[in-house]
Amino acid sequence: MGLIGSAIGAVGSIFGGISASKAMKKAKQNVQQQIQKNQDWYDRRYNEDATQRADAQRILTMTEESIKNRNRQAAGTQAVMGGTEESTAAAKAANNQALADATAQIAVNGEQRKDQIEQQYLQRDADLQNQLQQLEIGKANAISGAVQGVTQAASNMPF
Repeated sequence: MGLIGSAIGAVGSIFGGISASKAMKKAKQNVQQQIQKNQDWYDRRYNEDATQRADAQRILTMTEESIKNRNRQAAGTQAVMGGTEESTAAAKAANNQALADATAQIAVNGEQRKDQIEQQYLQRDADLQNQLQQLEIGKANAISGAVQGVTQAASNMPF
């Protein structure tokens, strides 16, 4: 291999190393953006108020409507049948307990949802961190390959 061939080999190795380094840098930026998006998603979803979600609001609204209907029925029964104030109060207390139970169930479901969100976030974060690690290994290998190419090209140069 002549001087020109060795110089071309060295330049090729340097160029290849630079190209690989640029590609790795772009890939790393992409993974870092994904990490930020994952963090934003986690922060938004984990901190949601479970009682304000549409499904929870629907359950609460349906429970409240059911309670109102039962309270009206209890009051109507008392007026027509001559029930006692105690029976109406007991019905209202039972209805209030139903609302408390629905709210408690929403809170339990909210905690389970948070656990699922956290598990999904941690798995995704581990995957992304692994991608970053692989990129760093690839970058080190590209640099090592470029250095070896330059060294090999230099050793082939006739002095």
